[in-house]
Amino acid sequence: MSTDDFLARFGAAGQRQPDPVAAAQQAMRNPLPKRFYEKAEALERDGLFHVALDGRTARTPARKPLAVASRAVADALADEWQAQQGQIDPARMPLTRLVNSALDGVADQGEAVRAEIVRYAGSDALCYRAGEPEALVERQDEVWNPLIAALEERLGGRFMMAQGVVFAEQPQAVLDAVARRVAAIHSSVALAGAHNVMTLTGSTILMLALTERLIDAEAAWTAAHLDEDYQIGIWGQDEEAAERRVIRRKEYDAAVMLLMKG
Repeated sequence: MSTDDFLARFGAAGQRQPDPVAAAQQAMRNPLPKRFYEKAEALERDGLFHVALDGRTARTPARKPLAVASRAVADALADEWQAQQGQIDPARMPLTRLVNSALDGVADQGEAVRAEIVRYAGSDALCYRAGEPEALVERQDEVWNPLIAALEERLGGRFMMAQGVVFAEQPQAVLDAVARRVAAIHSSVALAGAHNVMTLTGSTILMLALTERLIDAEAAWTAAHLDEDYQIGIWGQDEEAAERRVIRRKEYDAAVMLLMKG
């Protein structure tokens, strides 16, 4: 579940909300609002960096100021708003959507979001390995094993590996260590980034490897798509799947920025 899905399902009051996919489809059918401002920029006010539209602070859907602690994030947000041409298209504003989610929901649901990240570690995609073909098994070992070992050294615990769909229960000690690392992500903006990196890669391990700077964003993306890329190498690329991957990559890049700089 992505952070947007989390908020759409549970909302600020913890109540179940309408299907976010259906809501997104409806939003795409609705007329897009016209751009009403000349200039978008980041301005420092009251110890935060605000996204200002013609000098006035932009607002989240819940009417909170669109303001963050990081100048780099605020500049990127302002660039996203400045890039809108004629109409304001949320589909082309992944960073804004994620920061809105952070400010309107994650800020009040932080413990639930952290708990979900830890739960993900209990069935992390990188812990479930192919039994065949040999080339894929070797590729998984080559790419995944070193980064898992490096993270295990930082955590002081070991992850259990499994083949196929057989469930491997992770030791409580390693889950507790993961929980301590996740608890150290204090900013709601960074936490929203962490949650989306996790869901887009299917891996808390990859998200933590990023925060520990054991790998960079490109390496994490490649590791997350190892199995998919192997299949593409055999069967070729599906055009629609390729388009979806491009969209997911934009979402991922926005999430990484928040995780690392938020």
